[in-house]
Amino acid sequence: MPGRRVAITGVGVVAPCGIGRDAFWTGLLADPGEGRERSLPDWDPTPWFDNRKEARRTDRFTQFALAAAAMALEDAGELQAAPERTGVLIGTGIGGIGTLEDQILAGDRKGLDRVSPFLVPMMMPNAGAAAVSMRHGFQGPCETTVTACAAGTHSIGNAAHLIMEGRADVVIAGGSEAPLTPTAIAGFGNMTALTRSGHSRPFDVRRDGFVIAEAAGVLILEEWEVATARGATILAELMGAASTADAHHITAPAPGGAGAVTCMELALADAGLSAADITHINAHGTSTPLNDASEAEAIHQLFGDRPLVTSTKGVTGHALGAAGAIEAAAVVLSIANRTVPPTMGHEQPDPELPTINLVTGDPVEWEPGPSLSNSFGFGGHNGTLVIGPPTA
Repeated sequence: MPGRRVAITGVGVVAPCGIGRDAFWTGLLADPGEGRERSLPDWDPTPWFDNRKEARRTDRFTQFALAAAAMALEDAGELQAAPERTGVLIGTGIGGIGTLEDQILAGDRKGLDRVSPFLVPMMMPNAGAAAVSMRHGFQGPCETTVTACAAGTHSIGNAAHLIMEGRADVVIAGGSEAPLTPTAIAGFGNMTALTRSGHSRPFDVRRDGFVIAEAAGVLILEEWEVATARGATILAELMGAASTADAHHITAPAPGGAGAVTCMELALADAGLSAADITHINAHGTSTPLNDASEAEAIHQLFGDRPLVTSTKGVTGHALGAAGAIEAAAVVLSIANRTVPPTMGHEQPDPELPTINLVTGDPVEWEPGPSLSNSFGFGGHNGTLVIGPPTA
């Protein structure tokens, strides 16, 4: 059954700029202010748990995944697919690092017999996907992709291919990350990946690193006929996806964006489109010197300066394995609202970068068309989604 169409029928987001579909969209259009991290300091997981004990035994990244999935499922309405034909693919970059760090300290300070028996099920990267599967009784493929900052995008792309190839009818797909621990922040900071200025400035001449963030994003993907048969509101179509590796360096992108170019070309081929069909690109745009230069070169090489380009990381910061998922959600909401958000933080173009049609300042009204969502991760992982407006 190859070639089946994939409908996007639900969106759930937990992000510092807004929790829930509408609040997230509003946040994407607002100035986030400055700071070296984007967090949810007032996060309360209890609305998504039966009791506080259950919440305490669940790592923060899994809490985010459960909340985003619940919101996406509510947004989609009642699903009709059989449980064994409903999958869950939720990626992450570093999983339950908060629990891991806490329990290493507990073992060191209090003795190893005081390490929690819940350490392993709380820290394991597949805990988010497993929790969503068990909470809702979904018995289809339940998997976790761990490809650094491309994990959310790869999870959504892999989920779409499960449906296209007839191996599932519905997949709950996305990414979740809660990396704001002292050791993780120190690690990223000591490798000079984080901003020193406290600003996320994608593609700006003053960019000096990313603002680290926590977040989760989940999309409900359904086989097109399954969605239409139940009368679902189709928000967008997942038209194609691709994944490549730079095979170049553990952190630096390939020169000239070679791996990114191939990934975007393969995603276009998967969707049956050409470069001329693309009208909008949600860039990876981390605000790091090498990434933005490489991506700008790749975009210019394939598309010139024609499609509207934005990096929503100017608002959200960089949520690592969840980044691609919340950015795919941003593309879906851009289609629904017929508007492309601006690249917040970008004020001074970099004369060394090739010209791309970067949206800055104010949002831009837009006639929705096929769009790309790009993610590139440490290890040389590249991922691209092709998302378009719903058509008959």
